[in-house]
Amino acid sequence: MRNILVIGSGQSSSSLITYLLNKSFNENLHITVADVSLELAKIKVKNHENGTAMALNILNEAERKDAIKNAHIVVSMLPAHLHINVAKDCLEFGKSMVTASYISNEMIALHEEAVEKNLIFMNEIGLDPGVDHMSAMQVIDRIREKDGKMLLFESFCGGLVAPESDDNLWNYKFTWNPRNVVLAGQGGAAKFIQEGTYKYIPYQKLFRRTEILNIDGYGKFEAYANRDSLKYRSVYGLDNILTLYRGTIRRVGFSRAWNVFIQLGMTDDSYTIENSEHMSYRDFTNSFLAYNPFDSVELKLRYYLKIDQDDIVWDKLSELDLFSSTKMVGLKNATPAQILEKILRDSWTLNENDKDMIVMQHLFGYELNGKKEQIESSMVCIGDNQTYTAMAKTVGLPVAIATLKILNGEITTPGVQMPISKEVYEPILKELEENGIVFHEKKIPYLGYNPERVTG
Repeated sequence: MRNILVIGSGQSSSSLITYLLNKSFNENLHITVADVSLELAKIKVKNHENGTAMALNILNEAERKDAIKNAHIVVSMLPAHLHINVAKDCLEFGKSMVTASYISNEMIALHEEAVEKNLIFMNEIGLDPGVDHMSAMQVIDRIREKDGKMLLFESFCGGLVAPESDDNLWNYKFTWNPRNVVLAGQGGAAKFIQEGTYKYIPYQKLFRRTEILNIDGYGKFEAYANRDSLKYRSVYGLDNILTLYRGTIRRVGFSRAWNVFIQLGMTDDSYTIENSEHMSYRDFTNSFLAYNPFDSVELKLRYYLKIDQDDIVWDKLSELDLFSSTKMVGLKNATPAQILEKILRDSWTLNENDKDMIVMQHLFGYELNGKKEQIESSMVCIGDNQTYTAMAKTVGLPVAIATLKILNGEITTPGVQMPISKEVYEPILKELEENGIVFHEKKIPYLGYNPERVTG
């Protein structure tokens, strides 16, 4: 049997492993799931006769090499910084490799050797990056094949709570790493290009400059700009495009309320709070406000940020128990961002019966036969449950499908790569559609910009 080694059995691997196990009889596969936690690996394998769970310390070179040596292909679902050791072992033993992570400089450095050994190191084949690349390139290539000229490309993606599980004022729950949500947008100004002009949004203004999106059947959403919208300009062959903007999707109103945390300083991760373990949530909130022996914390915050008492933003802040004197931080030497994450986890953790939702939308503006046109392409995926979440499906299924197609010789171009060629994206998108991950397209008037972009 052909052995597929899956390293890492976290939440996003559920759909990946199940897909491969379901294919194992017809495809003559054995799936080895390796994780530092043997129990977690066993849960994912589910006693399947073509699956094996094994404990693996990825930092133990002998263990790691032995596992990779016995595989026909390797899937790494590890944290991104751990892929490189796996990749080097794959080179040593002549194994192709698949990951959902961004291509690192260390990974790029392995390209020539991978080509020489006719190995495929497929990266960025999850959701974002991954499904975004494939669905975008499919339309861009189609436009080019008709001799169309690309004028505009905007791309948005977000992990949200499904409508039936949306029961808080923020219309949001954590479906991915909470720390990444708290730190989103930090580390430099957001950069994009609008009608040929470079635009920059500093962090302190990022969540007040949002894009309004409409998704048929699901209503209005908003998106804030990603830090570097131009990262894939050359990769997509869009060097001369007039407008290029990428953003993260939230429900309308989220960003304006989130901006309160930024203005207070609660998302700062650069210093620790004194005596944080003994603080109440109220103490934490008060620590960012001016001293006044007469006014309450609530009054000081409303006055400082000019929030009216009947403003929905105020209700959102109150819903998080930011003013509770009984809820305790309980974290020693914590940064403001770590404390805010703790507070948000209390309110935004998915309940047992909750479902998540992935939303993605692309806008393609182009000129064809002297006429300017625009295509809107949208995808919504709802999770089944807490195991087979929308996030697990949209991250894990592309990885699984790519792995099997590489193993079967249907994807053959060697080297370190992402899924932007027709050889890769066409068969994978087709199979994703069969699994309910479908993009719906429609023509809309070409404007060259979004008139609903908020500039406040």
